Amino acid sequence: MRYLAILLLAPWLLILGWAYWAFPKSLPRTGARKFFDLVALLLAALAAVQSAVIGFEAATVPAVGQFGPSSGAIWQQVLPALYGYGACVAVLLIAMLLRQAIWRAR
Repeated sequence: MRYLAILLLAPWLLILGWAYWAFPKSLPRTGARKFFDLVALLLAALAAVQSAVIGFEAATVPAVGQFGPSSGAIWQQVLPALYGYGACVAVLLIAMLLRQAIWRAR
């Protein structure tokens, strides 16, 4: 159950990764840029998984009450998804700004 949130979020993260890789078309596609993009995508994936694990461990599961588990256990899946998505987007945003500054069309 630890990786359920990131598995459910994976299709959207793959779409974001593809968009990062494919755009903008105005920047030159050199070998160095492809390597930079690959490293950025790997870092974004690692950050998403690690943040999701941290979010899973940070979420508290409510105690079982008289009538069964209380509501709120959903946060053990919502919080990792939020952490993973935020980490992935943050890494891709930083990489996008760096890429624009390095390979800016002159």
